[in-house]
Amino acid sequence: MSFEDTRFRVVVNDEERYSIWPLDRELPAGWTAEGFEGLRQDCSDHIQSIWRDMRPTSLDRSMDERGD
Repeated sequence: MSFEDTRFRVVVNDEERYSIWPLDRELPAGWTAEGFEGLRQDCSDHIQSIWRDMRPTSLDRSMDERGD
């Protein structure tokens, strides 16, 4: 199978950072499946459509605590 035909899943970590991961591989520690699966470009397009705030969750929390 060529790389272009490899199926991926969208994954997210506890900092609400998104990435893609091959379906046939075990997820790395700290990441969970978000629910979307497809070809690489489809997954990238999905992430682009849902990921509006690139800041890690911990940064958002610290800014809220400081009142930024």
